[in-house]
Amino acid sequence: MNKHDSLYQSYVQILKEELIPAMGCTEPIAIAYAASKARDILGSLPDKIQVEASGSLIKNVKSVIVPHTQHLKGIPAATVAGIIAGDTERKLEVISQVTQEQIEHMKNYLQEVDIDVKYLESESVFDLIMTVYKKNEYAKVRITDYHTQIVSIEKNGKNLFHIHHASHHQKASTDRDLLSMEKIWDFIQELDVDDVKETLDRQIEYNMKIANEGMNHHYGANIGQVLLKAYPQDIKTKAKAYAASGSDARMNGCELPVVINSGSGNQGMTCSIPVIIYARELKVEDRKLYQALALSNLIAIHQKAGIGTLSAYCGAVSAGAAAGAGIAFLCGGNYKDVIHTFVNALAIVSGMICDGAKASCAAKIAASVDAGILGYEMYKHGQQFYGGDGIVTKGVEKTIHNVCRLGKDGMKETNKEIIKMMVE
Repeated sequence: MNKHDSLYQSYVQILKEELIPAMGCTEPIAIAYAASKARDILGSLPDKIQVEASGSLIKNVKSVIVPHTQHLKGIPAATVAGIIAGDTERKLEVISQVTQEQIEHMKNYLQEVDIDVKYLESESVFDLIMTVYKKNEYAKVRITDYHTQIVSIEKNGKNLFHIHHASHHQKASTDRDLLSMEKIWDFIQELDVDDVKETLDRQIEYNMKIANEGMNHHYGANIGQVLLKAYPQDIKTKAKAYAASGSDARMNGCELPVVINSGSGNQGMTCSIPVIIYARELKVEDRKLYQALALSNLIAIHQKAGIGTLSAYCGAVSAGAAAGAGIAFLCGGNYKDVIHTFVNALAIVSGMICDGAKASCAAKIAASVDAGILGYEMYKHGQQFYGGDGIVTKGVEKTIHNVCRLGKDGMKETNKEIIKMMVE
């Protein structure tokens, strides 16, 4: 592969499409975005709102704090934030510019407006219908599969916009089926840093800034701070602690943006922050850092593409295993070291459940990064998991296929039970 190949250019484009800024947990932000868009279409402040959301969306919004709301939680808070302060053009940063006056307006409006939240039966795990009313008028916006993918807009019975969401996404973004572990490895060997520098520099800046914020202030369960107090402050502990501290902050109201991966800020931090920590401790040259970040990010995307946007399978697992692969590369590992690190990590923590966005995400991130590091240490010391050991099978792509099957299909009923528990 060389930089003039179409596959090389596709990999660069995938990184640009995936590694974008978002403020706050992306599920409540998607609700705020839908609300902001519906308000724009209606053309006035609604007096009644109906939010229909799929179970996985409800699960991921229920317990997380919405930024710029003074610690309000849940679907009504996210909806009102989008209605009062949303700037639709900013998409995943839709509520990044909020005044104190607007925050007070949100609190009052939340008490006054009629907001009806309903469970939406849907074939898509990510499905949202936002309908806003003003007297006899209404506007309806539907987002499906991806956080900002509007598939239909309706006003007063008139269909203003409609697409078939699956075919639209396929046309609108680069095909993730082009990804494979071997090709990702080939890509980073030929990487021209200038092709990814702007994208990865932003990830480094944003994600390390929020990691430091979480480490220096009180957020959630302060997992990052606990790790540094309870364990030796070596490179392994720091990698876990700083990744966790970014999540500590983000899940608990911090207003700093992050650069996401696979639609998730937690995954974006998990597959980048440990790699950055290792690169700085090892004092590697800049190109090697960019190679490691490209490797980790693309592996996370490759894994998550087969699982889907939302699942009962914790996304930190895929991202933590990817971080382990990036760390293996930074430590001088070759292709075999990288793929065996990745498979070892998946064998250790696959099956960790996602029960929504909240403070415990930081602890799950720490555990997943630990599995990534352990996966590398195992292989470095001549140990590995073999085909036939549980879901591990011969060939890294076949193991990835098994994990995707587990996360997408095998855990559907688990997801339903988790949602029932949380709603009850």
